[in-house]
Amino acid sequence: MNKEIHNPNLKSIKKIGDNSAVLTIEPIEGGYGTTLGNSLRRVLLGSIKGAAVTAFRIDGIGHEFSTIKGVKEDGLDIVLNVKALRLRSFSENPVEISVSKKGGVITAGDIKSSDQIEVIDPSQVILTIDDPKVTVKVDIIVESGRGYMQLEESTDKKTRPDMIAVDALFSPVTRVRYNVESTRIGQISDLDKLTLTIDTDGSITPEAAFEQAAAILANQYQVLAGATTVSSAPAYGSREETNEEQLGQDIEKLGFTVRTYNALVNNDINTVRDLVSLGETELAELKGFGAKAQEEVREKLAELEF
Repeated sequence: MNKEIHNPNLKSIKKIGDNSAVLTIEPIEGGYGTTLGNSLRRVLLGSIKGAAVTAFRIDGIGHEFSTIKGVKEDGLDIVLNVKALRLRSFSENPVEISVSKKGGVITAGDIKSSDQIEVIDPSQVILTIDDPKVTVKVDIIVESGRGYMQLEESTDKKTRPDMIAVDALFSPVTRVRYNVESTRIGQISDLDKLTLTIDTDGSITPEAAFEQAAAILANQYQVLAGATTVSSAPAYGSREETNEEQLGQDIEKLGFTVRTYNALVNNDINTVRDLVSLGETELAELKGFGAKAQEEVREKLAELEF
């Protein structure tokens, strides 16, 4: 009986939309499906780095309860629209972007592209100018971060007093659902199957978000583990596990001719592991081991894909 804990196996990744994917992890040691699913979900929703608007400014309004002449939306509606902007920031520092328009609808697509900010959803409406003679300019502060920034923190970080601060959700992962089912491999029936459905805002792929979350957890646990290491078994059903089973197999089961088998045993070669550990020179130097026996061993190892 193998007393080591087997590693999980990322079996498949299925795209179900531009920004959504289903990841299936199986088989997993019994009970670990919920452990992995819950921890990955929490990290995906709260710890993946993203970008968000933390403040904005429009001429003529000093707070979110103001109205703007010639603009359909009031201050609160504009706040909600600005917070809904989905952006990718390539800077560790706050970046100020601006958009100006005379009449019509101002959308995220009107924001000029730069080497620091990329607009993910250009269709997002910022505000609507009803009066074709009115020109409105919007200055927006974009920051990078993780998790959630409260309004009080955004207010304290304002670089200009005429900016309207907003609370910010940086996470590019919008939703995560997980489900754990029972599964089996051969006679082993107490295994788990974990299905993760990850939705993002388009600034990162679900696959990349998943890998980041797993890496964050690995880093956290590695620090807590210190210098302690624990061996693990390969994933159930993987090629590595199959190889491990084969390595422990007695050479008697490989079907060698009697002469070759006796020669190997007489040289203390009793398992496949003993056999594959030999180099070409060592194989040729075995006592009573001729060219025909060497060729037989090479063919057998080739069949086993060693």
